[in-house]
Amino acid sequence: MGKKRVMVPAEDLDLSAVKYEQEDVHAPHLTGFGLKFFVGIFETPGIGPLIMSVLKKQNKMVEMLQNTVIPEEAMFKPEFPPQGCLLLRLHKSDIIIRLSDHKNDTGDIELEPAVVILDEDGKPEDRVSLALKCLPQYDPASCCNGHSNLSFCYWKIRDYAHAYRSGIATPSTVAEHVISVLEGFSDKKPPAPLLISFDAEEVRKQAAASTRRFEEGNPLSILDGIFMAIKDDIDCYPHPSKGGTTWMHEVRSVDEDAVSVSRLRSCGVIFVGKANMHEMGMGTTGNNPNYGTTRNPHALERYTGGSSSGPAAIVASGICSAALGTDGGGSVRIPSSLCGVVGLKGTYARVDMEGSLCGGTVEVIGPIASTVEDVMLVYSAMLGTSHENRISMNPSPPCVPNLSSYDSLNVLGSLRLGKYAEWFNDVHSTQISDKCEEVLNLLTKTHGCEVAEIVVPELHEMRTAHLVAIGSECLCSLNPDCEDGKLPRLTYDTRISIALFKSFTAADYVASQCLRRRIMYYFMEIFKNVDIIVTPTTGMTAPVIPPSAIKDGESDMVVTGYLMRFVIVANLLGLPAISVPVGYDKQGLPIGLQLIGRPWAEATILRLASAVEILKREDVVLAW
Repeated sequence: MGKKRVMVPAEDLDLSAVKYEQEDVHAPHLTGFGLKFFVGIFETPGIGPLIMSVLKKQNKMVEMLQNTVIPEEAMFKPEFPPQGCLLLRLHKSDIIIRLSDHKNDTGDIELEPAVVILDEDGKPEDRVSLALKCLPQYDPASCCNGHSNLSFCYWKIRDYAHAYRSGIATPSTVAEHVISVLEGFSDKKPPAPLLISFDAEEVRKQAAASTRRFEEGNPLSILDGIFMAIKDDIDCYPHPSKGGTTWMHEVRSVDEDAVSVSRLRSCGVIFVGKANMHEMGMGTTGNNPNYGTTRNPHALERYTGGSSSGPAAIVASGICSAALGTDGGGSVRIPSSLCGVVGLKGTYARVDMEGSLCGGTVEVIGPIASTVEDVMLVYSAMLGTSHENRISMNPSPPCVPNLSSYDSLNVLGSLRLGKYAEWFNDVHSTQISDKCEEVLNLLTKTHGCEVAEIVVPELHEMRTAHLVAIGSECLCSLNPDCEDGKLPRLTYDTRISIALFKSFTAADYVASQCLRRRIMYYFMEIFKNVDIIVTPTTGMTAPVIPPSAIKDGESDMVVTGYLMRFVIVANLLGLPAISVPVGYDKQGLPIGLQLIGRPWAEATILRLASAVEILKREDVVLAW
C-alpha cells in the first residue's frame, strides 16, 4: 500500500508552488510476435492482472486514484457555469463583465461582437446560408485554376460551388474523378486504404441527383454536390458501421443516417463512403490491421494519426473537401494536425451524437476540412444539441464569427491568449514549439493579440482522469460483445486497452470524476483572464509506421503520450478546440496549433483559427 495523499481544495491551491512534471510513460513498445505474446499474458487470469498492477503503479495511477483523498465531489459529465455567470474581458483591460449584465437594446445577451447566431432548431441549409454570408467575398481567381505555380492546391467548398454554378463542372463529372482516384488507391504500393465501405454506384446516384438539381436551378445549399467521407463509427445509410472492426456490423444494423449525417444530406452533400479508422477509436496512430493502415499523404511511410485516420487522409489528399470524424481523446485534432488540415471538436453536446457508435461524456462528432471556412460551413449544417442535453446542459446559442465584418479584426485585437510555457514546450522536437511560437508572435504583431502566461495544475491527474473516463465508457459499450465471444476478433492493441479498462474499479471511476470537477475549476478560473488557451496540437509530428506493425498492429504508449499530450483537456472538460496547420518541420511533416476555448465559444476559436490560417498559408506538397 502506498502512503495516503490529501489534496487541498482546488480553490485553495497555491499556483505559485505548482511545478510542471514532464510526462514519463512506462510501458513496452510492442509489435509482431512480442505484441501477440504480451496480449496472451495480459489475458491470462492471475498473471495478467499482476502485470497490469505493476504497470499502473509505475505510471502513478494507483497513487492518484486509490491513495489520494480528493475533496471535490464527482462530476460525471461536463458541467459549465450558468450562462449568466460566464465571464468576458472587455478588450485589453482587466474589466470582467457578466454576460447577463451585457445586453443590447432589445435585451438580448451579446456573446461577443461580430458573430451571427444560428438557429439550431431551424433548417440546416438555412444555417449554412447564414454562415456563408459571414465569409469574405469569394474571388474565383483564388481557386486552384489561378495558382498553377503550386505543386498542390485544395479545392474549397466555394470553389466547387462556383464551378457547378458557372458550368465548369457538374457533380457527376467530379464524381467520376473521385471514384477513379478512390478505386486506384487499392492498387497503390504500399497499400493506402482510405475507405472501409465504398459503393461507386451509390456515389454516382447521389451525384446524378445533385446534377439534376443544378440543371433545374434548385441546388439545396452551398454544400450541394460537395463530396464528404464519414468515419466508420458514424451511421451513413446504406453503409454498415463497423467501427474499424470485422464484426460490429453483425451485431448492429444501420437503417438510417446519424443525425449529423442527415443534416448534411439535407444540404445536398454527397457521401463517398465510410472512412478508415483505428479500431473502435482505441488508438492515436490510425493503425488498423483489419483493413490496412491509412498512410499519411505527406509521407507514405508515416501514420496519419488517429483514430479518425481515413477522414483526415482523404481530406489531406484533396479527394474530398471535408469529412466527419469523432473525437474522444483528440481523434479529430490529432490526425488533422499530422495531415496538415483543420479539425474542430465542438463543445460537449453541441452536436447530436445519435446514430454513432460513440457516446459517453468525452466524445463528440466533428468536421475535418482543408480550410477553416469549410469547417465552419460543415459545422453550421451539422450542429444542434439533442433535446435531452438542451435541458441538462443549457447551452448558449450556437454562433459563427462574421469574418466579412471589419469588426472581426477589432475583436482579434482584443483577444488574450493563455500559454503555459513549460507545457507548450514539452514536445519531441523544438521545431514544433518554435513554429507555434512563431504564430503567436505574428498574431501579436499583426492583430495586437496579447499572450499571457498561465499555470495549469495537475496535468498528470488530468490525463489519468481522462483515461479512466473514456476507458470505462468504452468498456461499458463493448463488454457485452466481448463476453459474447468477440474479444478474440479484436486487434491486439485494442485488447491491451480493454484489459487495462477492465482493471479499473468503481472507486477508480468515481475518483476520476472527482478529478474532473477539480480540473474544471482550474480551467474556468483561467478563462476569467484569457479568452483562448494555445498549445501545439500534438507533441510530435507523424511517427513512422514500423514494418512489423502492418500485419498485427502496434502498442507504443510513449508515442501515444506525445500525440495526446495537449488534446485531452478538451475531451475531459467538454471544451471546444480546433487544430489549424501552421507549417512544416524540416522533414516536411505538418505541424498544428491548437486553440482551446470557453464552453460554447466555437465562434471565438474559429475566428482566431481563420486569422492563423491567413498568416501561415504555405504551399502544400503531398507524397502522392
